[in-house]
Amino acid sequence: MAVSAGVISDIECKLKAQIKNVNPVSGGDINQAYRLQTTLGNFFIKINSLHKFPGMFKSEESGLAAIRKTNTIAVPEVVLQSDTGDESYLILQWIEAGYGEVISSQKLGRQLALMHRNTAAQFGFEANNYMGSLLQSNKQHGSLAQFFIEERLQPMVKMAVDKRELTQTDIYRFDELYKKLPYLFTEEPPALLHGDLWGGNYLIDTDGKPYLIDPAVSYGNREFDIAMTTLFGGFDHAFYEAYNQEFPLLPGWQQRLKLWNLYPLLVHVNLFGSMYAKQVRENLSAFI
Repeated sequence: MAVSAGVISDIECKLKAQIKNVNPVSGGDINQAYRLQTTLGNFFIKINSLHKFPGMFKSEESGLAAIRKTNTIAVPEVVLQSDTGDESYLILQWIEAGYGEVISSQKLGRQLALMHRNTAAQFGFEANNYMGSLLQSNKQHGSLAQFFIEERLQPMVKMAVDKRELTQTDIYRFDELYKKLPYLFTEEPPALLHGDLWGGNYLIDTDGKPYLIDPAVSYGNREFDIAMTTLFGGFDHAFYEAYNQEFPLLPGWQQRLKLWNLYPLLVHVNLFGSMYAKQVRENLSAFI
């Protein structure tokens, strides 16, 4: 799909630059994504429906800003976020992707650990945002268990049941988990999380510098980010080793991966259907 004339005109007016070329690039299932060649240089742009995904790119801009303020790990610079008609767009710094090597994985692990040292008084975030194309509630709580239950698991379980992807029996089993949840982990201060840290949400540039992209930030248990890295691959041993050298994870973290991954798996059930429901049930069985 081509970039609309309305978006082109809006960009040229606000950037005070001429667009010379627009080339489609990979950008996920939700957005149209392009490389913009302009008289000011190259940029990355994402475009979607303002009606379908209100505030999505403003939330992303806020998440990138929160990570950037930590001065620990790079994120793309936001060039422009704007709306025109029913289209919303986000223009970011263009990052020329390179090839990840051991040293890049080590940097990624170490810098993520440093980011996780940034804490807040409560679990949650100052505003709601998106996890994929689903709204994510970040209402703040003093308890991790309460936050994880009320703002993460319960909304996704309800949605999945409404979609008939999960059953009343699954609700009962999650209720059993909720009773046990406060005793399944050791409390740590709420850490700033990327929130959607799978292998497609980081880049390594041609100089070997890691960048985090497409955040779904909140303050939560740092094991949540680590758990997500194990779902679909893309992270090697050097990453985990460097992370643990910089900020060691608490004993038993490997056993808790299935706990934290209940949330992204439920998101996948609601986005992609019942093929993920089996994995949700398997993870749940590890704790009840």
